[in-house]
Amino acid sequence: MNVVLAVACDQARVRPDGKMDIVGAFDALYAPGFPAVQERMTAVFVLEWDEDESGRHEFSADLVDADGTRVLTIEGHTDVEERPVDRAPARTRIVMPMERVVFPHAGRYRFVLEVDGHECPAFSLFVGEQPDGADPTEGERV
Repeated sequence: MNVVLAVACDQARVRPDGKMDIVGAFDALYAPGFPAVQERMTAVFVLEWDEDESGRHEFSADLVDADGTRVLTIEGHTDVEERPVDRAPARTRIVMPMERVVFPHAGRYRFVLEVDGHECPAFSLFVGEQPDGADPTEGERV
C-alpha cells in the first residue's frame, strides 16, 4: 500500500466518475490565540494497493502535535477488490470532514496514518499565532 495523496482542505468530494474535487487545500493555519478551534476542515487520504492486498483493511489517522500528543483520531476500514493486472491498481479515497478541531497550542501538527498496523506519515500542518496587522492571506485563519 502506498499513500499517493494526503492533504488538509476546506472540502472535498469524490464524483460518481471517480474523479476527486478538492477545494481550499492548505498546510498552515493562523489563530489570534490558543487553544484555537478550526470550525471545519477535511482530511483527504488516497491509498493505492498492490495486487496482492485485496480484502478488508483497518485504518486510523491520528492528528498529533510535535511531541506526539494525539489531538484526534479517525478510524475506519476499507474493502479492497481484486484487480486484474490489465487494470489500474485499486485505490481507496478517504474524505473525512471534521468540525470544531481544537489545536491546543501553536506549532507543527501532523497526521499519521496507520493501515493494518503499519504507520505512514501523511501530511503536516503548521498552526501559528496571527500577529496583529499580519497579512491574512499568508495561511488560512482559524
